[in-house]
Amino acid sequence: MIVVTGSAGFIGSCMVAKLNQEGFNDVVLVDDFSNPDKNKNFEGKTFSQKVDRSKFIEWIGENHKFIQMIIHLGARTDTTEFDREILNKLNLEYTKQVFNACTEYGISLIYASSAATYGLGEFGYNDDHDVVYKLKPLNPYGESKNEFDKWALQQPHKPYFWAGLKFFNVYGPNEYHKGRMASVIMHAFNQIKATEKMKLFRSHNPDFKDGEQLRDFVYVKDVVDVIFFLMNHRKDSGIYNLGTGNARSFLDLTRNTFKAMGIPEDISFVDTPADIRDKYQYFTEANMAKLRSIGFTKPFTSLEAGVEDYVKNYLTNGKYM
Repeated sequence: MIVVTGSAGFIGSCMVAKLNQEGFNDVVLVDDFSNPDKNKNFEGKTFSQKVDRSKFIEWIGENHKFIQMIIHLGARTDTTEFDREILNKLNLEYTKQVFNACTEYGISLIYASSAATYGLGEFGYNDDHDVVYKLKPLNPYGESKNEFDKWALQQPHKPYFWAGLKFFNVYGPNEYHKGRMASVIMHAFNQIKATEKMKLFRSHNPDFKDGEQLRDFVYVKDVVDVIFFLMNHRKDSGIYNLGTGNARSFLDLTRNTFKAMGIPEDISFVDTPADIRDKYQYFTEANMAKLRSIGFTKPFTSLEAGVEDYVKNYLTNGKYM
């Protein structure tokens, strides 16, 4: 039995699809299933039961003998959420309960951290454990993820295998429900479809030209491949980056979206809103040496190939993974 929390969400539902593709059908879905738009993400997938997230900790106690692994992807993921009480409850305290249950019952655990923990990147983008204590996230969401990473590292007793994954800029199918928190590629697709134009944020940093702000964009299909690898690897516990290791510009992303849609480029620039300008990241790039060092050898999907697959096979016809 494999448990996936956040299974009605973006990455969680893609993980369920990956498990099904690999022949795992005894999959338990955990989430708040009250959003009908999110629930479309797991339609047609094979699973053994659904558990409401409010009852999950109790459920672990009753079913731990049957659980091989918990893949904990459920979280409050809105980077503009400033209610620290909500983030503390859902991202920190809840995850501590899952971690402690896995420790008590001998269940291996993979959980979602975030590249938002790196802040402006003052200390680089290296997933060394000693760096975790120095990081300065830019928002309460990033703080909640980093606080859990620090807490997990400090625990004298841990699950026999555990991995925290610092997701960089993940994009791909099953994010239709995410609204403003959807990937830039989905926003670009919708804007280009409506207007045949795309507006990007202007650079307010003299080191970067307009549109040449850089991010590590990683395709969700690669993300679930890494999780599946770790699910089978089950050694070398710790915190790992999950990006491609290759930063690309917003211009690259947008041009590839136009190309995949078969529409001529028409890109203009608008000022970055003043209220986020001082916290705007101009560069992120995951150092992927640590994951590679434990045996993950599969190449990551290029931005060109990922955007083409996402646009042509999912966004254009509203399909799900």
